Amino acid sequence: MANEPEVKQQSEATPEEPKETTAEFIASIASVLVIGLFIITFCMQAFEIPTPSMVGTLLIGDHVFVDRVRLAPKSSWMDKLIPYRDPKRGDIVVFVSPAEPGLFVVKRVIGVPGDRIHLIGGTVYVNGQPQTEPWAIHSDPDQRTPYKENFPNVPPTADDRLYDRWELHMTEFIQGEDLVVPPGNYFGMGDNRDVSYDSRYWGFIPRENVVGRPMFIYWSFQTPGDEYMRTGIGDRIGFFFHILTHFFNETRWSRMLHLVR
Repeated sequence: MANEPEVKQQSEATPEEPKETTAEFIASIASVLVIGLFIITFCMQAFEIPTPSMVGTLLIGDHVFVDRVRLAPKSSWMDKLIPYRDPKRGDIVVFVSPAEPGLFVVKRVIGVPGDRIHLIGGTVYVNGQPQTEPWAIHSDPDQRTPYKENFPNVPPTADDRLYDRWELHMTEFIQGEDLVVPPGNYFGMGDNRDVSYDSRYWGFIPRENVVGRPMFIYWSFQTPGDEYMRTGIGDRIGFFFHILTHFFNETRWSRMLHLVR
């Protein structure tokens, strides 16, 4: 009987996974950094709320991410990809202050181009209709003035903050009892009406000054109301170490990832 051929079964060798080279590692890190820089520069930006003008919605020490795309000036070649739009009444927007260039401010849009606005006893009227504003609060009666409460029919006094700017930029837009929002501009107010210095004082928000709208709070830390005025190096270092030592007990954990509306 012929011998059966011997069959040799060879074990399959497990292929060795290629190792990432140093150059490939550096390239991957660089790609992440470039993408992150692009997002931070063009898509979203982090801001801190320094003052109480939006208390009721945003607290001092809230850190928010701002969408810089949706309200950006329209780009013809991107219109079909990105749903650009102009600010609407009720939107909270971040913008460059027309009174102090370089200063970023956050307010709520109350009037859009063409709207006729006035206040009576603190109630906002837009195009003759009183507005229901669940976000508005009055926190400090001592800060109320006839001008703030009955804008623009009670003129400011020389003691009112930004009085000179009001005279230069506002009076020409008053028609009867209303202030009329001109084309390409918006009227903004803080939700904390008693302490907010807003369009009632420094005028309109130019469309080109709008940076974006806050999306959500990514961190919130209990911060003194005057902290933004402490600009010295010693003050900043001192507050930094205060954050390090009180991070857990002074972080407002309940506000984390809170949507801004």
